[in-house]
Amino acid sequence: MNVRPLRDRVLVKRVEEQEQRIGGIIVPDTAKEKPQHAKVVAVGSGRVNDDGKTIPLDVKAGEYVLIGKYAGTEIKLNGEEYLIVREDEILGVAEGVPEFAAV
Repeated sequence: MNVRPLRDRVLVKRVEEQEQRIGGIIVPDTAKEKPQHAKVVAVGSGRVNDDGKTIPLDVKAGEYVLIGKYAGTEIKLNGEEYLIVREDEILGVAEGVPEFAAV
């Protein structure tokens, strides 16, 4: 199933950070915080101003962005978790290849 966000909404997938072991202690998944880094999967057509003109979004598919911990609405597609956020909930765009995106 493909999803195309409407207007000023953006479909993102959270980027999981590598598991770190500090002093031999492994933090369980239930105690971990939600990652604030995400990859943009799809974007809507843009915001509509008072005159009815569409203003395109600043983010594009494939970019890495920073989002708030509790931003957006979580959805599940084909067994994977995604997040739909408004463009104004995106805190910033990560320039270059971010270290958290290393696979």
